[in-house]
Amino acid sequence: MAEEQVASKKVSEAITRTLPFLRRYARAVTGSQQQGDEWVRLCAEVAVQQPELIAEAEDTKVGVFALFHRLRQPFGVIEEGAAGSESVRGRLKESLTDMAPMQRQVLLLTVLEGFTISDAAHILGVSVDEAERSLEEARRELQRVASVRILVIEDEAVIALDVADIVRNAGHEVVGIAATEKTAIELARKHSPHLVLADIQLRGSDSGISAVNQIMKSMSVPVIFVTGFPERLLTGKQVEPAFVISKPFDPDLLRAAIAQALDTVSI
Repeated sequence: MAEEQVASKKVSEAITRTLPFLRRYARAVTGSQQQGDEWVRLCAEVAVQQPELIAEAEDTKVGVFALFHRLRQPFGVIEEGAAGSESVRGRLKESLTDMAPMQRQVLLLTVLEGFTISDAAHILGVSVDEAERSLEEARRELQRVASVRILVIEDEAVIALDVADIVRNAGHEVVGIAATEKTAIELARKHSPHLVLADIQLRGSDSGISAVNQIMKSMSVPVIFVTGFPERLLTGKQVEPAFVISKPFDPDLLRAAIAQALDTVSI
């Protein structure tokens, strides 16, 4: 009995460590903190009560993500996302909505969460060949995404320039780079960006989240937050961003995040 309790405790601790990353993935898939977190809550409850459901996986994180997808039925077909800005969606509809749910999920699992293609296939319950085809199709679709105006909020000059280069190389227009809340708000009002890419912590006591909250008072725009410590942000205990990516990030991750953010409801 003691051994079973120790084993159960280890599984519970492993699940707890996985939850911040599962929240990030769920929010990216659904485009909603509320819907994503509810899905994660159900998954966590089932995993703790029935650890045998994830015991078959060699890696607990893979097992939890696989269980997460097996439990999607109560929420309906949430992968399709809700309607966002009609002007942006109308112009991007052909390139974004052509990406099937399977393509998006494989892309997010591998690029955002760092799973191998084999692990992604296991999580989604498909063959490795099918997962590989979906990933290649997703990458091709990302190349077709129409150019949009993006505001970068980042106080580290070198990082800001790197981010701007990635955005431009992905085919998008950088309308401005802001290092403070005040500048971010001014640039947003001036350029009406289609999307905002914001760091969490800015210069001094300024906050990227605070800047975005002010911007959202005058316009509805998808937002992607970047942070070096996503697990600290994704606690599920407060209102948090729906789209969170980790520093450093590669071009494929940014392209995937932009496409998904533009095709779903922002925070």
